Amino acid sequence: MSQPEPNVDEVVRSIAEETDTPTETVSKMYADTLADYRHEARVFDYVPLFAAKKVRDKLRHTSKHKH
Repeated sequence: MSQPEPNVDEVVRSIAEETDTPTETVSKMYADTLADYRHEARVFDYVPLFAAKKVRDKLRHTSKHKH
């Protein structure tokens, strides 16, 4: 049984708030990351979760180096 797709707007808004990043930036990064994962995936159930985690981690890492 496959996982339901998360609401992209909610995911983007959540990441934007957590990382203090503009939603437009997060939206673009999420879409690009999701496309990369889907291109290489054989199983798609958790692709949106992996994409959200990667974007969140990348933004957190970037923000730590700015301070």
